[in-house]
Amino acid sequence: MSRRISLCLIVAAFAAGVVVAQQDGLLQPQMEPTGGWVSSGDFGKPGDWSATSVAAGVAQKPLAGKQTKITGEVVDLSCYLQLGKHGAAHAACGGKCIAAGEAIGIVTKTGEVYLAMAEEHDARRDGKTTFRKVAADNFAKVITVTGTTTSINGIKTIYVQGYATM
Repeated sequence: MSRRISLCLIVAAFAAGVVVAQQDGLLQPQMEPTGGWVSSGDFGKPGDWSATSVAAGVAQKPLAGKQTKITGEVVDLSCYLQLGKHGAAHAACGGKCIAAGEAIGIVTKTGEVYLAMAEEHDARRDGKTTFRKVAADNFAKVITVTGTTTSINGIKTIYVQGYATM
């Protein structure tokens, strides 16, 4: 009998953990972006995959992408996905995280999360892009980003053109 109760408690605890780990919507909505949910600027430019991304693709064929424009808050994914932190109150910490190399994200008002990175493959690989600095400078602000999106196994990414310095 106690074995059955223990098993039921373990199953219930596991189910509760799965529910907590799969939250939908904006995390910590009380943490407002700097300036609220109004876009403070447009970033990126429309275009197909760059020549370096095509050349780097397997058989010179990058994965299929879609030209997209999204509006959302610039976040560091490490703190957002682990702690739910974002917004003006997290700007000093988050800007440091991005400057130190943590993953850059764009979170929409409805909670959609995008990994954001420079599109140009060789410039991104070689550290010759200003996108990280632009993201750090605009941390916790809402921006409108134009780029190419992919979604692989639930991970949404937006590749932003126009920041290569090569």
